[in-house]
Amino acid sequence: MSANGFSAEDYRFMARAIRLAERGRYSTRPNPRVGCVLVRDGEIVGEDWHRVAGGPHAEVLALRQAGDRARGATAYVTLEPCAHHGKTPPCADALIEAGVARVVAADIDPNPQVGGKGLARLEAAGIETAHGLMAAQAAALNPGFLKRMREGRPLVRVKLASSLDARTAMESGESSWITGEAARRDVQRWRARAEAVLTGIGTVLSDDPRLNVRLDADALGSADPVPQPLRVVVDTWLQMPATAQMLSLDGPTLVLTTLDDPVRREALEAAGAEVALVGSEAGHASLQEVLRVLAEREVNELHVESGPTLAGALLNAGLVDELLVYQAPHLMGSSARPLLQLPGIERMTQRIPLEIVEHRRVGEDLRILARPRVEAGRGGH
Repeated sequence: MSANGFSAEDYRFMARAIRLAERGRYSTRPNPRVGCVLVRDGEIVGEDWHRVAGGPHAEVLALRQAGDRARGATAYVTLEPCAHHGKTPPCADALIEAGVARVVAADIDPNPQVGGKGLARLEAAGIETAHGLMAAQAAALNPGFLKRMREGRPLVRVKLASSLDARTAMESGESSWITGEAARRDVQRWRARAEAVLTGIGTVLSDDPRLNVRLDADALGSADPVPQPLRVVVDTWLQMPATAQMLSLDGPTLVLTTLDDPVRREALEAAGAEVALVGSEAGHASLQEVLRVLAEREVNELHVESGPTLAGALLNAGLVDELLVYQAPHLMGSSARPLLQLPGIERMTQRIPLEIVEHRRVGEDLRILARPRVEAGRGGH
């Protein structure tokens, strides 16, 4: 028995539940990724993961598999069982009805509708409960869900692609292709895990991007259908063309603007877009309000693919949680366009410090995942 009261067996079965939860990486959004393992007398009698939003939760699927063998079992769940009626009945009630003897949750659900109520309901029914087992590993499954529940905004991940000298396009604007096929395919996986993909109107006007996921469920390794993310365009003056190719694709497109122009709005809506107003800040759409609107739409992870101005504005505002940078092994020269526009940084003390979380080869390119570090003197970062 470890110092925290959990046995080696507890760790083994929770690790199994975490691996199961990972299978819902692309299909559960906007719900959290959750796995459940039911164990009786040291044997797994039922296991599953939350597969699709609106479908049965992991606990219910595992209980169905276990049947009568769930009575007297221990349930290992990567997130506290819910205690409220949403699109499905409370999982806590299903566990009580099945007669499980013990429930071990990796962590408390930060959703105010749950927040300890699930475990409290189980305890009131005479079921032994515990939580905190492998909590950090379980939290890594759902960084965006946790961010939205705790801070009221999505996790913002900015994808950037550059040459080794940190250039993203030639002076003429030519940028196809900076990185190789493997890196571009890898980006599709990051898009697929996000509820929304965001860009700015400048990118739409210059590149006419699609911003959709072009890998199917099989290519992504998902056992369940993978929905297209919401495509979001920050368009302060409502310049979005009704002929933009993203409007002709499957899945929704949301245009966020500060300009209330009924004629332009109706043209975009006729082309398939949704248009919503946000407040302005310093002559541009308020990025804080953009994130608030997206949080209200249950966006947990926001994947940003934009030009250097919007990406830099998000970073300078302290709104970026992760930078996903693909660096290609070539040089583009000093006249090529920079990775980010970050005005106002003139001294070494004004640098934005980063923590490199991961770096790996993707084909011929290097992929770096970094996070801004919180340090004194840079309030937003």
